[in-house]
Amino acid sequence: MILSWVEIKNSIMLALSSIRGNKFRSGLTILGVMVGVSSVIGMAAIIDGLNGAMNEEIDSLGSNVVWITKFDQNVDRSKLTDEDRNRPPITEDEAYAILANCEFVEGVSPQNYYFKPGGNEAKFENKKFNNPRLMGTWPDFIKVNNKTLQSGRFFSKVDEQTRAMACVIGSDVKKTLFENKRAVGKEIRVNGNKFVVVGVLEEVKSNFGNDDINKLIALPLSTFSKIHPWEKELFLVARAISYENMDEAIDEITGVLRNFRKVPFNKKDNFALATQDQFKDFIGGITDNIYLVMLIITSVGLMVGGIGVMNIMLVSVTERTREIGVRKAIGAKRSNIILQFLTEAMTLSATGGLIGVIFGVSLGLIVNGLIGWPLSLPIFWVFVGFFVSVTVGLVSGVYPAIKASRLDPIEALRYE
Repeated sequence: MILSWVEIKNSIMLALSSIRGNKFRSGLTILGVMVGVSSVIGMAAIIDGLNGAMNEEIDSLGSNVVWITKFDQNVDRSKLTDEDRNRPPITEDEAYAILANCEFVEGVSPQNYYFKPGGNEAKFENKKFNNPRLMGTWPDFIKVNNKTLQSGRFFSKVDEQTRAMACVIGSDVKKTLFENKRAVGKEIRVNGNKFVVVGVLEEVKSNFGNDDINKLIALPLSTFSKIHPWEKELFLVARAISYENMDEAIDEITGVLRNFRKVPFNKKDNFALATQDQFKDFIGGITDNIYLVMLIITSVGLMVGGIGVMNIMLVSVTERTREIGVRKAIGAKRSNIILQFLTEAMTLSATGGLIGVIFGVSLGLIVNGLIGWPLSLPIFWVFVGFFVSVTVGLVSGVYPAIKASRLDPIEALRYE
């Protein structure tokens, strides 16, 4: 059954006229579809912004960095075997072994932290900074972790070798203890021990308020070990010479550590390596699950909107029974009646979809902008949301349209 352009045009005009004649009822129907579509697009934009913010956070650490730890970052410790629980700790000696034997590694930064019961404390004159992150590390920390200095210098190999009572502080520590004064060269007390400030780290902006680096007080690892000799276990951060050589660097590190830790050839590694790409894959898996939950929740909204469209169209068929009878009596075919009601249903849902797209995009941009996440326009979900809204109108309008087309013109003309 082929419909002419004139028939299609007349059906569209009749549908629009009917919608204008029932503004309140049509508005409520459009609202239902709009809420479903705007929810899909708004949530997609926010999730894309979250994903972008997480990737920016990981990228700030450097693309060619390998984290070496005793266990995987996401390990479930309650499910560890006795063999895993008895893994030897990562130590400074392994950092020396990696530097000495890995051709594709340009730097290693052992990092150890001390958390005093009740919180660490830093003082200068009458000012105090509560709960700084006290860390011991090597001079390569700056290069390996992709950090820069605001002023002064990082401690040197000489500082490390002589166990110098020197420290480098984060920007928050500097602002609290020294305000606008120069910090380099001044002496501060950390948990009662005196240290000379030799450098101040550049402030780091975080998408998630993770400003630990700004609260840092870094000491030479030898100094840290002298003050806290019981803190043996640490983790390593190694930097490959380039992103292209990451696989070679990982193979070298794995071989050196297995040899150093005397892991038998038939046993699995008793340490864990993590890279930027693995963190991104992990985050991507989380956001994929969020997308799935989002689709399930928002599909309920679209289904409710579709039910609303069907109900309105059924009411419309009942109200316009005499009109349908007159049209059929003067020669309107079933196809004309079906097209008229399908067009009306699709116009309602498409209008709701279009408004939903505008609201959803605006919601995503506003939320991401307020939080400080990257602005995102989810083009794919814009098309999906609008397409689904039109499809909902088509599916929801089929039954009312067929019901209208089957009305007997004689009975329809008698309808009061």
